[in-house]
Amino acid sequence: MSAGTHQSTPSTRRGPVGVAVIGAGNISKQYLDNLTVFPDLKVHIIADLFEEAAEARAKEYGIPEWGGVDAALNHPDVEIIVNLTIPAAHVEVATAAVNAGKHVWTEKPFSLDRESGLGLLKTADAAGIRLGCAPDTFLGAGLQTARRIIERGDIGTPLTALTMFQTPGPESWHPNPAFLFAQGAGPLFDMGPYYITALVQTFGSVRRVAAVGSKAKEVRVVGSGPKAGEEFAVEVPTHVSAMLRFDGGASSHSVFSFESPACGWASWRSPAPRARSSSRTRTTSTATSSSGAREPKNRKPFPRRDRPTAAAWACWTWPVPSVPAFLTAPREPSLTMWSIPWFPFPSPPKPAPL
Repeated sequence: MSAGTHQSTPSTRRGPVGVAVIGAGNISKQYLDNLTVFPDLKVHIIADLFEEAAEARAKEYGIPEWGGVDAALNHPDVEIIVNLTIPAAHVEVATAAVNAGKHVWTEKPFSLDRESGLGLLKTADAAGIRLGCAPDTFLGAGLQTARRIIERGDIGTPLTALTMFQTPGPESWHPNPAFLFAQGAGPLFDMGPYYITALVQTFGSVRRVAAVGSKAKEVRVVGSGPKAGEEFAVEVPTHVSAMLRFDGGASSHSVFSFESPACGWASWRSPAPRARSSSRTRTTSTATSSSGAREPKNRKPFPRRDRPTAAAWACWTWPVPSVPAFLTAPREPSLTMWSIPWFPFPSPPKPAPL
C-alpha cells in the first residue's frame, strides 16, 4: 500500500474530531457502536481493502462515505485513523496514516516485532503525530478501583497475581477466524494484551518472563457464517502458559488458551416453538422416558458444543479485577487477581420450563 507523502500535523479545529475507520471486519461493529454516539466525534468514512465490506458497514451505521484505504488517508476532514486491520497490517497502515499527517489509534498488537514497532514510534515522533493502541480497558472502573485500593495500602503489599483466558477458540462463532490463528494473533497476541496491560498497570515493568506454548490441532474448521465448513491452517500456539517477574518483586501466572472446551462451551438445543391456544394458555408436548418421568419431546438430552451456557460464563475471564476479590482478606501480604466474566457473545438461551 502506498504510504503517500508527508503532510503537516492537522491543525486545531472547532467541532467534532473527524475519524476514519480502516477495516470493516467483525470488531468494527463494537467500535462504531461507540464512535457514532459521542457528540465530539464524527466518523466521515469507512475503508477496507474489500470496498463492498466498507460500503455495507457504512450503510449499516449511516456513515456518508466509504472506499479503499487511500480514500481514508486522503480525506480532508479526517484527523484520526482508527486502524482495525488484521495484525500483520497494523504497522503498514499506521505508518501510511502517519505519513499522511493523521493521528492513529490502532488495535492490538501494536506491531508483530520490536523493530517495526520502534520504527513506527520514531516516524510518528519525527512527524509530531500521536499514536494510541488498544487495550484501554485498564482505564475502566474495575481496574482503576483496584489500583486505588492497592495504592492506598488497603490490602498490604500485593505479591502474586493470576490471570486466565480459556475458551475453545473463536472459530465456532467468528465468520472469518483464520487471521486469529495466523502470525500476530492466537490467544497470546489477540487476548494477552488485555491481561498483561492490567498486570503492568498494577505491578509495574516486567523484569523476566518464562513461557511455554503448544497447539493441539494443525487445522481448524470455520463453524458459522458463509465460510462454515472451510478448513484453515493454525500457524501459532493456541495454548500459552507464562510466568512474569516484575521489577518490584511481584510475580504472576497467566494462561491464554484456545484449547479449553472443559469450560462448558455448550448449549441446550432450543425447543421448537410451543403452540399457544386462543386463550393464550401455554401447551406443552411431552413424552414418557424409560424411567417413567414425563419430559418435553423437543428437549435434547445432551449439550451441543456451539454456543455458551451459563457454565461457560462462570468460567470465562476478562481482565477487569473484581473489587470484592481484593477485599476478602484485607491486610494480607498477598493477592490473587481474578477477573470478571465478559465476552461479546449473545446470551445463552434460557431453558424452557418443564
